[in-house]
Amino acid sequence: MPDAPDPKTHVHRRGPDGRMEVGPDWETLIDRQIREAIGEGKFDNLPHQGEPLPDDENPYAGEWGLAFHVLKNYGVAPPWIEAGKEARGLFAEREAIFARALADTPPSSFVRRRDRAALEGLVVRINAAVARVNAEAPTDRQYRLPLALADELARFDEACHRPR
Repeated sequence: MPDAPDPKTHVHRRGPDGRMEVGPDWETLIDRQIREAIGEGKFDNLPHQGEPLPDDENPYAGEWGLAFHVLKNYGVAPPWIEAGKEARGLFAEREAIFARALADTPPSSFVRRRDRAALEGLVVRINAAVARVNAEAPTDRQYRLPLALADELARFDEACHRPR
């Protein structure tokens, strides 16, 4: 015959069917942590309290919804979005070069040659990123125009030679 339960470690309670049940403490670790957190007020003033949780799903995603959800959970975006981020970063680098050329002090010939060479390479990289955006974007609303190297270099030279 099994040993009688130790009343110090086991609790008696009525189950859903009305019968007496004997077992270890019925409150689980998670239940206890939640009860203690409620007692300490940790659930007070939570965002969206008393309201439905916001639906962060894209209503326009259609059949791509699940794919976008998975990409978002892994911290990535669709290829044309990632290519657009890269292009925006390269455009910011280009603007930094122009800002240096327009600075109050005229650049030395070494700095001017270095920045001009950097601009040439940057225009090539920008055009490659723009080509990726244009190839991968689902609609022409995301398209960008490539840069003309001659126009960019002329703009740089003009910025370097403007009167100070």
